[in-house]
Parts: sequence; C-alpha cells; structure tokens
Amino acid sequence: MAKQTGLRSNIYVDGYNISGDFQAISRMNGGPAPIVTTGIDKEAVERLGGQRDGNLDAVTFFNPDTDQSHLVLSPLPLADRVLSMFHLQSGETFSLVAKQGNYDPTRAADGSLTVAVNSMANSYGAEWGHALTDGPVTHTEADEEASLDGLAASAFGAQAWLHVFDFTGTDCTIAIQSSSDNGVGDAWADIAALTFTEVTAAPFAERIQTARNAAVERYLRVATTGTFDSITFAVSVTRNQTVVNF
Repeated sequence: MAKQTGLRSNIYVDGYNISGDFQAISRMNGGPAPIVTTGIDKEAVERLGGQRDGNLDAVTFFNPDTDQSHLVLSPLPLADRVLSMFHLQSGETFSLVAKQGNYDPTRAADGSLTVAVNSMANSYGAEWGHALTDGPVTHTEADEEASLDGLAASAFGAQAWLHVFDFTGTDCTIAIQSSSDNGVGDAWADIAALTFTEVTAAPFAERIQTARNAAVERYLRVATTGTFDSITFAVSVTRNQTVVNF
C-alpha cells in the first residue's frame, strides 16, 4: 500500500462519533515496556517485553451541542472509556480501554477555544487492528458487511471493538463471523467469543476477546441479526500474531 495522509480519520468515544470536534491527535502510542536483561557476555542490549500500555492524547474544539465533544468529554468519568480511531483510507484502527485524565480548555489570543484531552490505557494496552466496517454503517435489517482477508489463519486469539451510535428497534446482535475460504466451501459461522452484548439502546461501546490460544480463520466479517428498524455502528478487530497476555 502506498504512502497515505491522515485524511478521513474518525474518533469514537463510548459510542459517540465526535470526529468533527477533534482538531488534532498529539500522541497515539502503545506497546510493551522493554525490560533490559543484558548479560555480561553480550555485545548488545537484550530486552524482554514487559507490561503493555497505551495513550491517545488529542486537542478538541469546544462544542457544547448535544452528543458533541463538550458534553461527552467534560464529565471526566471515573469508569473506563472505550476509544477507537479509524483511519478510513487504509482501514487501520487504534483502540483503547482507557481512563480519561483531563479536560483542559485553552483560550488563545485569537479567540479560539480548544480543549486538551489525555486518555491512558487501562488493563489491556493499545490495540492496533483492522476495520470490519467502513467507518459508521447503517443496517435496516439483518445483514453482513464485506469480508476482511487476514491473508492467513492465526492461532493466538483476537479482540474486537464495537461502537453503536444510533439504534431504533427492540434488539440487535452484532457478531464477527469467520471462514477459511470466504464462504466458498467453508460456510460463515459466528465466533462465539466475538459476539457482542445484545444491543437494545444507543450509544453503546464494548471490547470483547477470545481465549489467548484461539484459532482464527483467514477471513472475517461482521453480521447483524435481531428485531430492529435501524442501527448505525462501527466494528474493528485485532488479530494477534503472537502470544499476548492480559
């Protein structure tokens, strides 16, 4: 894939799409903390992977409208927040279960009002993944999205992230399905551990995961079932390529 810009990026927080209120992402990082274990017989540094961490720090515009940045971010909840960044050009995603550390407005000399927001990973660390929806999508009946080719099967489990922005109806179940050959001979089937909690209202957000040693087939897609008139949502998945412990 060729070099790309940061255009067509979205940020979702707890089932709110407040992408238009973000001016810039100042830091988005994560990974295992390196533990130095260099023996005296070595000519270079040896390291082991330590505790996982992650951060998503951003600057937002002040927007007090309903379901926009100020009302979503200013309460500074003590509970975990579910955050996802979707880069829609590439389909890459970055997600965190995080504690929101601040909400710090700055009024510049030109009269602009922006707010710094820092989010620190809690329990799981940062997770890069792939979008299973092209940003927010709307289903008005049971349906499936296009499949994602993971290029090969894997054996270290997966995590999935859901943001539901709007819902009208009684219930909707959103599941990630897998197939070894894109449904040609191997029928699509739900991955039991990657079926989200039944949706009955919006906004809603959730992170789920398989066992650490779960086999994941090559092709993945997201499917909806239930009794509903309309649901607007976004889903991403992180397929582990090595052993990951939480």
